[in-house]
Amino acid sequence: MTGRPTITLVRGDITEQDVDAVVNAANSSLLGGGGVDGAIHRRGGPEILEECRKLRASHYGKGLPTGQAVATTAGRLPAQWVIHTVGPVHSRSEDRSEQLASCYRESLRVADELGARTVAFPAISTGIYGWPMDDGARIATETVRGTGTDSVEEVRFVLFDEPAYEAFAAHTR
Repeated sequence: MTGRPTITLVRGDITEQDVDAVVNAANSSLLGGGGVDGAIHRRGGPEILEECRKLRASHYGKGLPTGQAVATTAGRLPAQWVIHTVGPVHSRSEDRSEQLASCYRESLRVADELGARTVAFPAISTGIYGWPMDDGARIATETVRGTGTDSVEEVRFVLFDEPAYEAFAAHTR
């Protein structure tokens, strides 16, 4: 039976969330980086990087394409899995909204395949990739609301600061 997950907002650190799956706003290399990606790799430990290297050596030799998602262990995180997705870099000359929406849809698809009931998302692409927070929040919440899932019961948006929290809150009222 396909249902719609409950949306919860949390202001805090995504690496501290006790959920089944944490979504990583990864770069295409899957080998760690800054922001959320770096924090997840640091806190999760070398097991995550080891599985990412295996993915690069097998299925994703050229990296994970934008808008797609793949899962690894969560290492030392309080979650079971990390779902890595690559958000688009914001562009004023090209509409990449569908790529951003795909990050959320594909992550939920992978979560369903894993049987995850709870999933924590960051605000994908709103950091160094420059996506405006309000628009990113709108796309994230609309996509999650419009995506049916078989196993996911709760989607938790974990927002690092008050402006991000407020942007998401405005789209979940």
